[in-house]
Amino acid sequence: MRHPGRPATRVEEIARRLADAIERGLLAPGERLASIRAAAPHHGVSKNTMAEAYERLVASGHLEARRGAGYFAAQLARPARPRLPPHLAEAIDTVSLLREQLEARHEVRPGDGRPPPSWMEGSELAAQFAGGKWRPGGSVEHGYGSSWGFLPLRERIALSLVERGISCSAEQVLMSFGANHALELVIRHLTEPGDTVLVDDPGYYPLFGKLRLARVRALGVPRLADGPDPEALEALLAAHRPKAFFTQSLAHNPTGGSLSPAIAHRVVRAAERHGVTLVECDPFADILPVTLPRLAALGGLGRVIHIGTFSKTLSASLRVGFVAAEPATVQALNDLKMLMVVSTSGFAERFVAHLIQGGHYLRHLRRLRRRIDTGTATAVANLAGAGWPVDTPPGGGLYLWVPLPEGLEEAALCQAAQAQGIFLAPGAIFRPGPAEAGQPARMRVNVAYANDPRFLGFLRQALAARGGAGARPAGPDH
Repeated sequence: MRHPGRPATRVEEIARRLADAIERGLLAPGERLASIRAAAPHHGVSKNTMAEAYERLVASGHLEARRGAGYFAAQLARPARPRLPPHLAEAIDTVSLLREQLEARHEVRPGDGRPPPSWMEGSELAAQFAGGKWRPGGSVEHGYGSSWGFLPLRERIALSLVERGISCSAEQVLMSFGANHALELVIRHLTEPGDTVLVDDPGYYPLFGKLRLARVRALGVPRLADGPDPEALEALLAAHRPKAFFTQSLAHNPTGGSLSPAIAHRVVRAAERHGVTLVECDPFADILPVTLPRLAALGGLGRVIHIGTFSKTLSASLRVGFVAAEPATVQALNDLKMLMVVSTSGFAERFVAHLIQGGHYLRHLRRLRRRIDTGTATAVANLAGAGWPVDTPPGGGLYLWVPLPEGLEEAALCQAAQAQGIFLAPGAIFRPGPAEAGQPARMRVNVAYANDPRFLGFLRQALAARGGAGARPAGPDH
């Protein structure tokens, strides 16, 4: 056991990682681990240190030592999980990557979808909270507050939408608990069980889970470098008559690409021809140029429901987002919001408004843009140096869509990374269905974490080991 306050020893670190891999089923019961001689250089320790780590795992019941044969993962007793309805089980499986982000069990986090705390809370937010600098302005209602949200913030959001070419008033803006809550409201408003919708492929994986939970069928529209494939979209609209098309136009998650004006016009025209609602999510809007093409600017809020959030550009912890739509739709969404959560947090919304009005948010955004630009350029160069070349995305967001070199298998790579405390985001989780034959395996990499030497070392190691025996390219038993 490690004593509180004392840094973990190498023996303790190795034992913890291997125990975690066994407990989570990454090493199957009865699976043979590498010999002490082979494992020691892999973990960068002496044979004596490796032997001690294995013996500790034997003592804790994680390993079995078989004379003359080596060490094997033990069968651990696990509590039986209650059986879930199929649609609920599928929805929960879809957000397994989100669970890893929230629980933060990995030290190295290139698969995380959010900026690191040092990029966010460590700047303007910390300064405003420190010493009690911020006080809610005006009379504070200690009841639920308006279900619509804090009016001065809604007015500021409407103004920002107008600056982006989207005709909008404060009465068309409804505050939400981030973009995910807004998506949930829209799904409940637009769809019923058995309906069909279209989504980006690859696209935003929590959306796929929400649709499965609502028993709505999601069909993928292939995502090109400059937006949704217009021919595929037209064919799917004609064949399936979907209720909506959910898409992220700019700084796309996970590919990093952005919508071109030509594709934007074709998407809006196709939606108008087929009478389908476009649901556009724009989480990085505040760090992107206002002149970039947005579907809501071209099609208007009568055809497009527009969703925004401060989670990606200010703080995920604040849970402040919004949805903008034509008046009848936004009123219906507000009715649903009252049934689901009554109202959103007036305190959080007032704090965001304070940061905007005081110029603190603008200063934070300038720093964030510089950090993303520098992080992206450095990450692209470092990945190429590690043998993993990737194109620089035009979107201006956090993500690189990195192809796996030939000979590496996606699931095995992620399992090997987990055993070393590295959190990866496999490409398969971002697809609404199975990948088509011939599609290259990929992973999403957050530029804020991509330059960690441990991550880059792991990539070099995986590349070097791909030609060796065994299924795992750099795991704990190789």
